[in-house]
Amino acid sequence: MHYANQTIEKTISMGYVSESFWDRWLGSGLPKPTVYELRQRVNGIEDWMEVLHSYADMFEQLALKMQRQHLISEAEYFYRHAAMNYYLIQWMFPYTGTDKQMWYEYCRDLNMEADNLTADMISEAEIQVQGNQCRGRVRIPKHPRGCVILLNPIDSAKEESIKFETGFAREGFVTVSFDGPGQGETYVFNRCLATRRGWELFVEEVIEFAAQQFPELPLHLFGISFGGSWAIEGGSHPRIGRVAAVSPVLESGIALPDYFKERLSHVIVEGEEPLALKENIRRDRPMLLIHGRMDEWVRDEEIRSLYRTITADRLLIEYPDERHGCSFRMDDIIRAASDWYAS
Repeated sequence: MHYANQTIEKTISMGYVSESFWDRWLGSGLPKPTVYELRQRVNGIEDWMEVLHSYADMFEQLALKMQRQHLISEAEYFYRHAAMNYYLIQWMFPYTGTDKQMWYEYCRDLNMEADNLTADMISEAEIQVQGNQCRGRVRIPKHPRGCVILLNPIDSAKEESIKFETGFAREGFVTVSFDGPGQGETYVFNRCLATRRGWELFVEEVIEFAAQQFPELPLHLFGISFGGSWAIEGGSHPRIGRVAAVSPVLESGIALPDYFKERLSHVIVEGEEPLALKENIRRDRPMLLIHGRMDEWVRDEEIRSLYRTITADRLLIEYPDERHGCSFRMDDIIRAASDWYAS
């Protein structure tokens, strides 16, 4: 517990000194005033919870007000914002336990309220990986033209990718998003840690699930960061048509920040390296690579070297002003990936 508390302190300290720390949260829709208040007021986990809980409560009350006025899309918007604040509270706890589980449940409940207001059909699903239950979300728009399987970064969860889910649904794609070993509900409630073999089986099971549920639709993979690495590996599955990978981590042993390495130590089995791309991947599958040239984890030459070895249809998009994850180009990425899948 003492080690975990040190990790929380390091994480909060990183928020003080690093602009890039906030990229993923701003990109996911966290308002700038919330980020400003967190950076100015927070000295510990209690402050972190207090600030975010107050915003979550405010957004939930606004959602209820919009519902009473029959402003459905506005109500969904505010429920999502409330859920994101609860998600960020639970994320700060690197280890699972009563606190993390409670805040995660709040996040999940408010996302379900928002789900009930959407025009798309959204349902929960489960798969089994090595005897562990992995929970997921399936979103089906009207008249779908394909299915996109979302593979999330290791220090993330399906709830964090709802903006991508929504965007792909708007473009006419079913989305399938599960929490893998070490992620989201699979870790928080089932305490399932990540291993390389576990992730190999997880990606295979998710693809098989999507293939069974949507046999008439072309299946595609989309992943960011470590999820991008697994999207590239998963592209070897015969049922997968096209792959899009944003900031895929291509080498092991990259210089991760201390707070992040400590966070990962809680969700990855000691001695395992389930994150980096393996060397003997297939390079004959259609692949879209998206890279930020300010990325501190993936070098320009790494991504270009991979691109040059792809023998199938390929496309490389680089953003000169983006860091790892290209968090401020989500809408552009959704459109580019949708065009890629449809081509």
